[in-house]
Amino acid sequence: MNFKHLLLVAIILTVLFSCQSQKKETEEKPRIAIAGLAIECSTFSPAQTTVDNFHARRGEEIFSYYPFLHEDSATRHRAQYFPALRGHAIPGGIVTCEAYDTLMTEMLEMLKENLPYDGLFLDIHGAMSVVGLDDPEGDMIKRIREIVGNETVISTSMDLHGNVSWELAHLSDLITCYRLAPHEDAIESKKRALVNLLNRIESGKGKPTYKAWIPIPILLPGEKTSTRIEPAKSLYAQVDPITKHEGVLDAAIWVGYAWADEPRNKAVVMVTGDDKDEVKNSAETLAKSFWNVRDQFEFVAPVAPLDECLEMAINSSKKPFIISDMGDNPTAGGAGDVTWTLNQILEHKAFSTKDGPSLIYASIPGPQLIKKAIEVGVGNQVEAFVGADIDDRYEGPVKIIGRVEAILHGDKNAETEVVVSVGNVQVIVTNKRKPYHYESDFTNLGLNPREADILVVKIGYLVPELYEMRGDWIMALTPGGVDQDLHRLPYKRIDRPMYPLDEDMADPDLKARFVPLSHE
Repeated sequence: MNFKHLLLVAIILTVLFSCQSQKKETEEKPRIAIAGLAIECSTFSPAQTTVDNFHARRGEEIFSYYPFLHEDSATRHRAQYFPALRGHAIPGGIVTCEAYDTLMTEMLEMLKENLPYDGLFLDIHGAMSVVGLDDPEGDMIKRIREIVGNETVISTSMDLHGNVSWELAHLSDLITCYRLAPHEDAIESKKRALVNLLNRIESGKGKPTYKAWIPIPILLPGEKTSTRIEPAKSLYAQVDPITKHEGVLDAAIWVGYAWADEPRNKAVVMVTGDDKDEVKNSAETLAKSFWNVRDQFEFVAPVAPLDECLEMAINSSKKPFIISDMGDNPTAGGAGDVTWTLNQILEHKAFSTKDGPSLIYASIPGPQLIKKAIEVGVGNQVEAFVGADIDDRYEGPVKIIGRVEAILHGDKNAETEVVVSVGNVQVIVTNKRKPYHYESDFTNLGLNPREADILVVKIGYLVPELYEMRGDWIMALTPGGVDQDLHRLPYKRIDRPMYPLDEDMADPDLKARFVPLSHE
């Protein structure tokens, strides 16, 4: 055999050895599935959520949602991933039975394709309501378990405004939620849920030995539990140090979701780990800390009726003076098309005078106006009704007569956006509801929110970008499906007594309840 032949044989053997090594390395990596449906739903809103609202990602599309699973990330290379279906909808009304069944059927079929799994990363919100179901996330994980089996380790990632039923706690092996509101740590929390899962599988430790679950009879809106201010700031600051205790894997506090009338809706503390006493004591410490400060929660910003908010804004020299139109906040589950606030603004004399303050209103759905605006074009007059197509309980559709300033197509949520000037008011009209969180949401439409005297947004507490932009800020107590006055809501099915609905209730039992492991 000559030198060339020897060299060729050596190359072939090297390639074969490399391929076998890579194959062996791949086979040794954990097999991790990814799935979940995330939404928070107001049962006090007449709106309903359908399949299209979830903007479901399937298969490898899911990787683009998680920065920590991009191709060059270390976490991506630690496992073989089998993404199934993951849908995330803007908060809204109750999910139709048909939508839930359609998405779940597809998710489960996709999970069947790549069995078996060492682990499953379940990415949910925790406040989904479905017609005919009291505990959709509990039902979801039960149906997933029937497919993947009891040996698969499931790590559940949640929003702190979610709810943790006994069923969800039982069938989850690892479970965690955000520690900040606004949720600036959302991606960090999801990564923690996945990394905890990988660590337990790679180490051979598997499922944590103990899961302590403590329901707390408190139901508060997110606008009173922001971690920007006390007491939530200090309460949530206790969580991370507890996770550093020997024998504790993770700890979490769920505020719960206030705008759904279901037995599971309440605050919960959970701690997981391998040391029974540490898990128990840590959970009870957090639960008691929460209960002890229950009467200290206040709105994250000043609040007032809308007429007072408008007068304050009109007389202020700070801009933009931001007003949160809270009652119909689509980021909390409102229908997003209540016209009550917009009608008050358009009827206010200050916004029709030549020297009056400028105001941007974001936003109101109005498909009829969108169609007419496209027909007449930018710079021309348009006249059409907007809003109250879904929620007309407080005000009917409002007629807008004004000049078309901008038309923008292609937004994932709004589809089409139109800016209409009515006096000093610039109304953003959308084909479908859309929350306005970022400066670019406005500048893309040719609007400059920083220079506006007043900015009215259908939102509760301000997301970071709006918060940093504000000259001043007040939250308006307006009507809608996410009314901040919980005493006005017709609760019939939540567990009672419940603070603050029952302010004089006796202290609850806040002892840790150990949840059976998922295979028990």
